[in-house]
Formats: sequence, C-alpha cells, structure tokens
Amino acid sequence: MIGAFGLLAAAIGPALAEDPQGAKPASAYTLDANRQFLATLPLDDRQEIEFAQRGFIAAPEEKVVKTAEGKVVWDFTAYDFLKGDAPDTVNPSLWRHSQNMAHYGLFKVADHIYQVRGFDISNITFLEGKTGWIVIDPLISTEVAKAAYDLVSKHLGARPIHAVIITHSHADHYGGIRGIVAQADVDAGKVKVIAPEGFLEHAVSENVIAGNAMGRRASYMFGNFLPRNAQGQVSAGIGPALSAGTVTMIAPTDTITRTGQRMVIDGVTVEFQMTPGTEAPAEMNIFLPDWKALCLAENANASMHNVLTLRGALVRDAKAWADYLGEALRLYGDKTDVVFTSHFWPRWGQAEIVDYLEKHRDAYRYLHDQAVRLMNEGFTGEEIAEQIALPPVLANEWYNHGYYGTMRHNAKAVYQRYMGWYDGNPSSLNPLPPAEVAKRYVEAMGGADAVLAKGQAAFDSGDYRWAAELLKHLVFAGPDNAKARNLLADTYEQMAYQAESAPWRNIYLSGALELRTGQRHGAAAAGSLDTIKAMDSGLIFDLMAVRLDPAKADGKSLTVNLVFTDRDEKHTITVENNVLNHEAGAAATPGATLTGKRAAFLMVIAGMARLPDIVATGAIKVEGDAKAFETLVSLTTAPAPDFAIVTP
Repeated sequence: MIGAFGLLAAAIGPALAEDPQGAKPASAYTLDANRQFLATLPLDDRQEIEFAQRGFIAAPEEKVVKTAEGKVVWDFTAYDFLKGDAPDTVNPSLWRHSQNMAHYGLFKVADHIYQVRGFDISNITFLEGKTGWIVIDPLISTEVAKAAYDLVSKHLGARPIHAVIITHSHADHYGGIRGIVAQADVDAGKVKVIAPEGFLEHAVSENVIAGNAMGRRASYMFGNFLPRNAQGQVSAGIGPALSAGTVTMIAPTDTITRTGQRMVIDGVTVEFQMTPGTEAPAEMNIFLPDWKALCLAENANASMHNVLTLRGALVRDAKAWADYLGEALRLYGDKTDVVFTSHFWPRWGQAEIVDYLEKHRDAYRYLHDQAVRLMNEGFTGEEIAEQIALPPVLANEWYNHGYYGTMRHNAKAVYQRYMGWYDGNPSSLNPLPPAEVAKRYVEAMGGADAVLAKGQAAFDSGDYRWAAELLKHLVFAGPDNAKARNLLADTYEQMAYQAESAPWRNIYLSGALELRTGQRHGAAAAGSLDTIKAMDSGLIFDLMAVRLDPAKADGKSLTVNLVFTDRDEKHTITVENNVLNHEAGAAATPGATLTGKRAAFLMVIAGMARLPDIVATGAIKVEGDAKAFETLVSLTTAPAPDFAIVTP
C-alpha cells in the first residue's frame, strides 16, 4: 500500500544484491548429494524440455523493460547463465527446471491461441477473436504487460483487446491490466473484465491484514535480494521471478458464478469451471470448446504447488484441489487437444493430457490422504513430513517434482489444516520463546564454544540439518557471535545448493546473506492505488485495528463518526479497553463527526497529509473535537518491514 498501509509489498521484486557476498563453493558432501540426486532423475524423458520450447515465434529485441522514469522492471538477460550442465552449487533437477523456464518470448499454443512467457513470474495468453484479442491473466505489472502486447502486435498484427479474463485473485494474474486496456474503454463497454465470484474481495483482502509479515517472508521465498547466478537465485520455481513494475487493478464487469457458465466473446465460445479454495480462494478454469483447448489457470503446473505457501497464507485444501482437477478431467478430458496454464508451458495431445491430469490430480490426492492417514495414526506434522513421499508412478513425472511446493512442507500444511499448531504433546502448550530457549540450550550444552564446536563438527561431516539446529540456537542466544553467524550462513548455503525447491533455495540463501552482512531487507514499498480504492471501508478499519498499539491506547476512550459522502457510508470507530472496533452507522454521541470523501480520510490515515491541512481545504468538515480523529490515527503504528527472521 501507500504510507502506513504497506499493501502488495510481497508482489514486487526490488533491486538485487550486486554479488553473493561471502558465497562459498559447494562442499564435498553437497557435490555427492547432488550427484546422487542426479542419478535418480529420468534424464531420458525430455518431454518438458521440448514442451517448453515448442511453438516459439520471437523474442523481444529490447533486452530490458523500464518504467517511464527509467527504472528497470525486467531484464531478459538476467538468466543467460542458465546454460549447460548443472554447476556444483545448484541441485541438478532445479537447474534443468529453471532452464526450461528461462525461455522467453511469443509462443504459439495452437491455432488462435498465443502466449507470452518469461516476461514475469506468470504467463499472459492471447486468444484470437473475430476482430480482436481476448487476454487471459495480464501479468503482475503494467510495464511488462504492455511489452508483451507490443510483441504480439509486432508479430501477429495490431488488434484491439475486447476482454480480459482474470483466472484468480493473485496479483500476478491481474496487476498489469492497465498496461493493455484503459479504464475509459471498460467504462464505455468496449472491454469486458471477467473474473470468478469473490475475486475482488479476495484480491483486495488476502495480503492486507497480514501483508507486512507476508511481504517480508516473500522477499526470502522469491529471493528478491539475491543475485541471479549459480550461487544465488536461479528461479522462483513457478516462474523466473517477480517483475518490479506498477501493480494495478480494474474491477470486473462480469462475474462467473457457476461451472458450465458460458459466454461468447468476439465470436469465441468460452466455458468456465469454478474451482474455489484450490490455489486461490477465488479461481476458475476456462474451456474453449471450438478449439478443444483447456486453460487450467494455476490449478495445474509443471511442479507440485504449495498447499501452504512459505510466504504465509490460509492453508489451502489439497482434497478440493485434487477433486477439481478430477472434475476438469471428467468434464473436458476427452474433448481437449491442448492444455495451457497461467504458469509454465502447454501440453499437447489428448492421451498426454489425460495422463497428466490423472497423475497431477493423484499427487495432491496422495498427499492429502496419506498425510491424514498418518495423522490419524498419531504422527505429528514434522513426523509425517519425514515419512511421506510420492510413489514412483507419480514421483517419476517431472511435473510432480517439488520445484515450488514440496511434499515435506505440504504434508505439514495438511496436518495444520486439520489439527492446527498444537502437536498433542503437553510440553508444546507453553514452551519458552526462541531466544530464551536458545540460551538454556547453549548453557546445557556447555556454553557457546562447546556448541560452536559441535556445530562445526556437524558441518564438517555434512550433517547440515543438525548443524543448522545447533547454530540457530547459538545465534539466538548470542546474535553478536560472528563465528556462529558465519558458520550458520555457510550451513544454510550448502542446504540451498542441495534443494530441489526454488523457494527453499531462496530462503536458505536469503538467510545466509543476512547473517553475513547484518543487513535486513524489508519488502519493497509498491502500493497500488487501484487496490486501495477497491478496499471495503470495513477492511481499512480492520487494518487500523490490527495496528493499534495497546501501550498508546491504554486508558483511552474515544468515539468518532466518519461520513463518506462519495460512498453514502456512515461508520462509527471506537477505542475502548485497548481495542479498536468499527460498526456501520453513526453513534448518537460521538466525540467528533468528520464528513467528506473517503480519499481525504485515507490521506490522513496513510500519513500523507495532516488533518488540519485537509480541513483547511474544505475536503473534510469536522463537528466536535477535531483532535479526536488525529488521536485515533496516532494510536496506530505501522510495523517495521524488515523485522528479524534469522536473528532474534
């Protein structure tokens, strides 16, 4: 957000570190681990490699995309290093997968269907209508979306866009919309914006309440501050990286509410399958019967996805995910010759598509069913994660590998969905906090020098998981212990070099970077005015409530009425008992009543203007104590975007 809000910070990739500061080579144990991993891979199966390159038409001539001010939003040369065999410092499976994602440009999917890939973490798809384009998922930022449209126009001819279909409520599937269509054309009915039921609510709300924490963790997960090279970020697992441009939104003009619902857009028949609660709370697949083509949004991928994303979110439903893939197979499997998605490359041939849908569905079904089976046998999430693995018939498919989500952390997510944080052991009810327990462990193990020696011995023997556990406690017990920090950084680095999951690699390397440099990077401040405008007023007040500082609010009692003249809304905000509450309607005896357009209040709440200055312009009228609202705003505190993760 803007100012005190901090919205959508998780969606933007900031500037990169210049070099992998203090990076070390792969150890002998990492070399051996990666060699052993390589031996398990079905290297003769080159189908994913062929699919990733099939249909290529052209790449852009310009090698960077910039904002109007000259800021680089996307660099097409960033992944030029992904050539040849895997280096010692990258898991060979992840290297091959990242190479496949590094192909960029305009691709033909089938007659009338084209994609631009490699311009962002997601794909943008162009469907050829009778007189113009229907666009599916216009990327995350306006600059790359426009660059993609320009590439299509250059090679396929200039044609207007008649509709934009947004498959689901994540910013990388709608944020670039204003780069390809104008609000005036939407308002005039020239362009439809089509989205699933609940899209606007979830697109606005998902990252707001917990946005600061999600943004900080997302910077680790996507490796935003890592260099792009063989000792740094090699991909995000589900795409190369997040573009760093302008995030926008246009509210839907048409809402899809049921499976089987059809529309005819510029002569193209489009049928929808609702899939709520899968990869996103509001999501849908798209079937094009005239062309025997199926868009599976982000419900099917060339990787296992996240049942619980490592940036943080509500736990997704692995069972529903499998069920909806099964429904897609039942409804469209025998009618489909090509499948394309919002990430990755398409798949061709009915037999291939049916086999893919069956095995991808069954990977999520197996994950769910076996995690629940073990849960019901008394195993905890961590114990389940140590045991669960896909059977060879599913695991041998490249698209079921854990490049993004993994069986290990997804199994814990299934446990969490059903059982919550408590593992049933009484000692887990009220444990000591991490810094305190760390001090006790270090003391019990003979002091800092003894723990460091044990950590070094574990590192030297290639026992990196145990080394990380020991050294984590040592760093939390004494964060100024440079030897402990550096050895823990070295440990995380080797774990990164072995990880098949791109987010795991990025998280390990981001932790190592912070331990070595002492610099903590907050999420990029990249607000979206469109998203703020789309926010329900109640959500704004909810955000204020979770930012109320109880120390500041202690003993305070106030009531303020807010009247938004442009929205015909009245709200009552109260602070009492160290809690902020809000209700629709006006209180009978407020301390103050403020009347005006909502945007003027947002300026004050966001710290962009002072109330007296806004009042002086006539934008807000105050009855009663003018300081009541200023006091209310002063009781809230925006959280630091660079809170500690690898140190206390």
